[in-house]
Amino acid sequence: MAANSNSLSLFIFFLLFTLPQLSSSQTTTVADAPSPSPASDSCNGVFLSYAHTAGHKVAPDLTKSDPTNQGYRFESTLTVLNNGLDDVKSWRAFVGFRHRELLVSASGAVLADGSSLPANVGNGTVFAGFPMSDLKTAVETAGDLTQMQVQVKLVGTQFGVAPPDVPMPDNISLANDGFVCPKPTLQGKSLMQVCCTVDPAFKTNITVDEEFLPRQNGDLSIMYDVIRTYDSSYWAQVTISNHNSLGRLDYWKLSWDWMQDEFINTMKGAYPSVVDSSDCIFGPQGTFYSDLDFANVLNCERRPTLIDLPPTKYNDTNLGLKPYCCRNGTILPPLMDASKSISSFQLQVYKMPPNLNRSQLTPPQNFRINGTLNPNYKCGPPVRVSPSQFPDSSGLPLNSTAVASWQVVCNITQPKDASPKCCVSFSAYYNDSVVPCNTCACGCSRTVNSACSTSTPAMLLPPEALLVPFDNRTLKAKAWAEIKHLPNPNPLPCGDNCGVSINWHIASDYSRGWSARITIFNWDETSFADWFAAVQMKKAVPGFEKMYSFNGSVLEINGVNNTLFMQGLEGLNYIVAETDGANPEKDPRVPGKQQTVVSFTKKHTPGINVPNGDGFPTKVFFNGEECSLPSIFPSNGVGKIAAKLFSSTLLSVLVVLLLI
Repeated sequence: MAANSNSLSLFIFFLLFTLPQLSSSQTTTVADAPSPSPASDSCNGVFLSYAHTAGHKVAPDLTKSDPTNQGYRFESTLTVLNNGLDDVKSWRAFVGFRHRELLVSASGAVLADGSSLPANVGNGTVFAGFPMSDLKTAVETAGDLTQMQVQVKLVGTQFGVAPPDVPMPDNISLANDGFVCPKPTLQGKSLMQVCCTVDPAFKTNITVDEEFLPRQNGDLSIMYDVIRTYDSSYWAQVTISNHNSLGRLDYWKLSWDWMQDEFINTMKGAYPSVVDSSDCIFGPQGTFYSDLDFANVLNCERRPTLIDLPPTKYNDTNLGLKPYCCRNGTILPPLMDASKSISSFQLQVYKMPPNLNRSQLTPPQNFRINGTLNPNYKCGPPVRVSPSQFPDSSGLPLNSTAVASWQVVCNITQPKDASPKCCVSFSAYYNDSVVPCNTCACGCSRTVNSACSTSTPAMLLPPEALLVPFDNRTLKAKAWAEIKHLPNPNPLPCGDNCGVSINWHIASDYSRGWSARITIFNWDETSFADWFAAVQMKKAVPGFEKMYSFNGSVLEINGVNNTLFMQGLEGLNYIVAETDGANPEKDPRVPGKQQTVVSFTKKHTPGINVPNGDGFPTKVFFNGEECSLPSIFPSNGVGKIAAKLFSSTLLSVLVVLLLI
């Protein structure tokens, strides 16, 4: 009996000891389950929260030598919950990162600016939903959080904020139009919350019953239309349309990210820059499609780069015969030729499990497009829109409708610290010196070059020096400085490093009018077909009369008629690349060039002062790219220019001495 009593006592003791532990384990599991914050109950709009969940130091260890640059891993969760009465279509959320964050992964979202991960987001970034882009309401889902809410797990590296401090953003908000968000509140040190509500002052022509968002306006739009679909594959048509009067693309390159192991089997109207199926052969695609001949598969890269075909392939039965294809990647402004402002191609995409359903269609993400000597475009995420319609291939007067359509809107941007790709020099009949392009106008190598100075202002030049490459101007620049008693710095300033330079020359100025001469130099190895240039001026454009060797017209931008648009005449709209001189062993290379004279009247511009700056442009564009302008104009006396250059040089020297 004593033995049985002892055993019973031990059993009761074991139960009392372990039951609290089992209960605690169950509580932790429940706590880990996704659920909205209690604060969301009082939000009758869209509730956002940002919770920092974990973080630790990463190598290398700089805590003692350079603590501000010490890296720390951070893990956080961004939650977006729709508690309103209307669906939130294509949700977007802003997170104001501020600790030089490098984002490595984001589950359930992509970066709205089209950047691929890892990406620097230290100045804040906007997330867009993927694959769940729309948030339904509690009313239509009976409170189903899986359809109302998305939780984005973020992992990345931040700098300088060591535990126990928490690297929280300075703001979170809903980035969709028509919502207002107050300043978010902090709950403790690691949780930020905000409730965004519908803006009553926001006006829209969208009704809540519409299934898709309307098409948006932008400098460039890309349509991704699924035109045929099968269980394991589909055909898509991609259409690139230019809507900007000064936007342009040459030799365009289009890239995107496949998010679910898709790959390109066949294309018509365009081609991958790299034909490679090795990623499929050694990946899950090769296992699943064991009977597919991957020797004929075009591309299996997760991020393919696609290029246009040359005109010679337009009638190719296998590659061409598609409208708006095969133009060597040239997309013109609609003002020049509306039919050439569009580029289009088709591709056959193979899908992977579990998406083997003809109605399971997902577009690629993180679109990016660029060209040669063209503006920089930043593209948003694909947004589902109403299905596109196309003229029926049968020739009958009817339209065929796409199965599903997504629109990507791209706008011209100027990236931080980006250098122009073209530059401008100024000259005038009343001064025999040319104000050249700025030093390093189009960038200089980061490597310090003792042979030239990246900060010294460019030296004035004799007019003939504009006809030779920068490397061949040294003797002319030094000799001109001695003749004109100009500064002759040592080391000499570095070159402009621009592929295209444009000279604007005041040719005459009289009581009733004036004239200018514009010369375009191509120092690059790429020729420019169907080129165009544009010049913006403060006062002179209303007096524009005629261009003699170019087609010239006045262009209205944002309601202001201050831009001259110019392009080559038929047969003269081609600027050749730089070529060898007559005797390559001793003669410098020769740039491709085009030139015209522009005449102006003073009848419509009373009070214009041509030599004082009114006769010089304030902005110059070549093929859509804004060019670097000199900081000074030619004056009526070379001494004034020399004084300005000398004072600039002296200031640069003083700054260097102070730094030393």
